[in-house]
Amino acid sequence: MTAIGIYGSAGRMGRAIADTIELHGADLSGGVDAGGDPAPLAALSDVLVDFSTPSALESHLAAARAAGTPMVIGTTGLSAAHHAAIDAAAADIAVLQTGNTSVGVTLLRELVAQAAARLGADWDIEIVEMHHRHKVDAPSGTANLLGEAAATARGTTLSEVRVDDRSGLTGARSEGTIGFASLRGGSVVGDHSVIFASEGERIELNHRGEDRSIFAKGAVRAALWLVGQPAGRYTMGDVLAL
Repeated sequence: MTAIGIYGSAGRMGRAIADTIELHGADLSGGVDAGGDPAPLAALSDVLVDFSTPSALESHLAAARAAGTPMVIGTTGLSAAHHAAIDAAAADIAVLQTGNTSVGVTLLRELVAQAAARLGADWDIEIVEMHHRHKVDAPSGTANLLGEAAATARGTTLSEVRVDDRSGLTGARSEGTIGFASLRGGSVVGDHSVIFASEGERIELNHRGEDRSIFAKGAVRAALWLVGQPAGRYTMGDVLAL
């Protein structure tokens, strides 16, 4: 059976993934958390899943690269430097990085891209997300993923068109921008809405995460798919052949 190792095993997602692995006919090879040595786990595993922290990512990538072990990265809040490290590691191992491992969100991303590509610039795009009170980053990785899909489909980059904060006298909305709003409270697992608004009509694409197990199931599915793939950088869309 495939041996799956977890970086960030004591966190919410790490625990959920550990509970899900056996249901998919795989084995848990172990887990590592803050202060632990990532190298032994990489050597013991057929594939690694990382839901730890951005500060630990580079050491985890180095361990996976040294062991030749593919890795699924679900950690959010990554910087340009982190993405550069992922690109470098992907020259030697298979790496799947995503802001959300849910199969439903993966399909939502595809629908957002299709809508953004087909609707004109007179259709404004707004992304609203809500998560539990303990989430430390905003907007969520999933919101960024959806924004990137919309921006790419319109032939631009998210950094060029994103608007994160609106407060006070902001003036009229600029055409072509993509706005973000983040809500935090209670125990919400993850709600995301992408709103396309034009004069006289509006399209809303929504996803509601009702249980953390949806992310764990998707992460394990991605890990099993990644085993045996050639070195390179992959997404959840590759898992679903989108």
